[in-house]
Amino acid sequence: MRELFLLDPDVVFLNHGSFGACPASVFAAYQEWQRQLENQPVAFLGRRADALMDEARSRLAAYLNTAPENIVFVVNATAGMNMVARSLPLKPSDEVLSTDQEYGAVDKTWQFVCCKTGAQLIRHTVQLPVSDHQAFVEALFKEVTPRTRVISISHITSPTALIFPVTEICRRARALGILTVIDGAHAPGQIPLNLSCLDADFYIGNCHKWMCAPKGVGFLYARPEHHDLIEPLIISHGWDANNSFVARNQWQGTRDLAPFLSVPAAIDFMERHNWPAVQARCHAMARQLQLELAALTGLPPLAADSDLWLGQMVAAPLPPCNPDSISAALYQRYRVEAPLITRPRAVLIRVSFQAYNTEADAQALLHALSELFGL
Repeated sequence: MRELFLLDPDVVFLNHGSFGACPASVFAAYQEWQRQLENQPVAFLGRRADALMDEARSRLAAYLNTAPENIVFVVNATAGMNMVARSLPLKPSDEVLSTDQEYGAVDKTWQFVCCKTGAQLIRHTVQLPVSDHQAFVEALFKEVTPRTRVISISHITSPTALIFPVTEICRRARALGILTVIDGAHAPGQIPLNLSCLDADFYIGNCHKWMCAPKGVGFLYARPEHHDLIEPLIISHGWDANNSFVARNQWQGTRDLAPFLSVPAAIDFMERHNWPAVQARCHAMARQLQLELAALTGLPPLAADSDLWLGQMVAAPLPPCNPDSISAALYQRYRVEAPLITRPRAVLIRVSFQAYNTEADAQALLHALSELFGL
């Protein structure tokens, strides 16, 4: 499938997780929507936009297994997390429980909101390696206190590529009256996602990463009873106290709607190419690479070799090194694109496998690391 994407053929691209990569056919649909907008801007934005956005949103809702009125488009997961965090009526006596594995922008969002409201951000330290979902959930809920109002946690972590057991976390939190805010930036398109079964209070995801949509499109899901709680980041013509969740958030002034309208094309692309089979193949490569990296470096994996913890990404510890130097050498000498992530007491390499990757790409990375570290 490599020829179906627009990526530089001279680069071993193992970093789909950072920004995604858009197939040529989906990118063409994106450009066609832009051309239609510029062909007759008034007709497009003034007469067609609402119906077109509703149609695209309905298609995405069906893919996520929820009702269209429960989701709104956002430009990315960070924007959606901001919408939720800034809307919650937190007080100085409240606590927000998160983990030390969260995406940097999300952690900063909660820091900002807690500074404004006086609430306290509690970061649960995840003990690595992880091996048992139930033990993970029990350790997290030991941090819950009578002051805990929100649990904000990743579905798939950005720095360590681990799948967290969010369905069980949401179930237990609901029983305790605690709101759940799930950062699903890496989940849609990488693993099966059923929002009705997951039953989070709020779920925020990206379409431009693993769903292969163009840059600039994500979504915010809110349970029906929370629709009126969410305040738009931008107040525009759609805002009215009596308007619906969708109406208050869909129109935000003049902006490029092409990324949102291209989501159906991205879903069509995945359906044409048997995406469950793509996910399974990429997952198998990720599991195999985790074993091979551990054998190469002699360092233990971050998670047990299990389907529960890994999707199409894997992160692994490297021997002591200067991460900037290794990263530069990987790209400049070996033309391998894979991020190095500095964590407390460790440097990790995170590898993403997407439809365009092959076993040869993994071997190219292993060869480069073997030479760079003299292993």
